[in-house]
Amino acid sequence: MILAAGHGSRLKPITDNMPKALVPVGGRPLLEHVILRLKAAGFSHIVVNVHHLGRQIVDFLAANNDFGLKIDISDESNYLFDTGGGIKHAAPFLNGTEPFLVHNVDIFSDVDLKAFYMSHRTSDTLATLLVSRRASSRQLLFDNDHRLCGWRNRETGDVKSFYPGFDPSKHLEYAFGGIHVISPAIFQLMEEWTGKFSIIDFYLSVATRILIRAYPMDDGMEIIDAGSIDTLQDAEKWSKVHDA
Repeated sequence: MILAAGHGSRLKPITDNMPKALVPVGGRPLLEHVILRLKAAGFSHIVVNVHHLGRQIVDFLAANNDFGLKIDISDESNYLFDTGGGIKHAAPFLNGTEPFLVHNVDIFSDVDLKAFYMSHRTSDTLATLLVSRRASSRQLLFDNDHRLCGWRNRETGDVKSFYPGFDPSKHLEYAFGGIHVISPAIFQLMEEWTGKFSIIDFYLSVATRILIRAYPMDDGMEIIDAGSIDTLQDAEKWSKVHDA
């Protein structure tokens, strides 16, 4: 699943008349970059959620014959469900016997997506989260076994955890990379969650009883969040090197 329904507020004014998913980097829309990466990794069925100017995304996919893949649209035109709610809303396309990979549309990385997916399939975790040591105000907190335990905002000092007496200083800090693999059993746990909600808030709520683990990127690997004006130039440079 490609999460492509956001307003792209950090990319204004570009996204005033264009959905974030179609913002070009290296001559190709963000969405195309992600689709081609997933296709190269062996994925043949993709779900794309849409909201802001979603018709443009639908038309773009049709004009490119869905890049030779099966692509379904999870329509959030009337209501934006956020990351967790968006995944739940797409359950009719995702709820089967196989785990599914979720990829933010504005993320560039050189992680081996197939290896990442297979690491989840051979584990007993509900979700595997791609993480890295990159600088970020918001950090996920894990124990020494890479089990998710909490979250911290370094700018505000806010801490979230469902563990009693949680001490963030005793945990490993990683930035979430916007890519994760999820087992379909998640939908049973989401039954009481309705409407708009964050997938990170959901993960934190179940982490004390269900295994959510980190998949740290190797040293030397890169990840870029191209979702802001400030980072578009970095994404352009990355694209020139990796798409050459």
